[in-house]
Amino acid sequence: MSIRNWPEGERPREKLLARGSGALSDAELLAVLLGNGSRGKDALALGRELLAHAGSLGTLLARPEQPIRVGGLGPAKRARIAAALELARRSLAEQLQELPSLGNPRDSGDYLRARLRHLPYEVFGCLYLDNRHRVLAFEELFRGTVDGASVHPREVVRACLQHNACAVIFAHNHPSGVAEPSAADRTITHELRDALQLVGVRVLDHLVIGSGEPVSMAARGLL
Repeated sequence: MSIRNWPEGERPREKLLARGSGALSDAELLAVLLGNGSRGKDALALGRELLAHAGSLGTLLARPEQPIRVGGLGPAKRARIAAALELARRSLAEQLQELPSLGNPRDSGDYLRARLRHLPYEVFGCLYLDNRHRVLAFEELFRGTVDGASVHPREVVRACLQHNACAVIFAHNHPSGVAEPSAADRTITHELRDALQLVGVRVLDHLVIGSGEPVSMAARGLL
């Protein structure tokens, strides 16, 4: 039976308007986003199948532009999911830039987790900050395989100078989901800290992004 024939209080869109988005399940939110169903499936059934295929909402949203072998999910619907995710990321970026300064790892952790958490390969990125620790920009500098990304101090120094940064917060993800800093993470952080000291740029933190909360190397005393 089509969603249009359901009782009004059970239709995802009407439920969202009446009770707010927090009242909807992941599948119901996807149904609202997808609009109409396809190939004999209503939008809610399609949303549930997508979640079952991906294994989790986070995995589904990690690379929504990539082909997903689920009947009824064409380019238009994939584009809607990708657009929704990018809007969420940009909203987090705006909130980050509106802060008067970054005072602790949690200030930047949500944004960096949204950018890096579910990627299937390792990415090393930098948050560039001014002399009051306000955000100038975020940039992905290096991208690797599932095993790691090669980080080159010379390129990091050049990027900091190009952005006229006075301080920086590094971040990289562990595709395994385990956010524990490795010996290699500690080594490259110290190399970058020493190289950037020569040009007057402070390294405030290095966040490791896994499946849970980001791990702050500064909080661990590893800087």
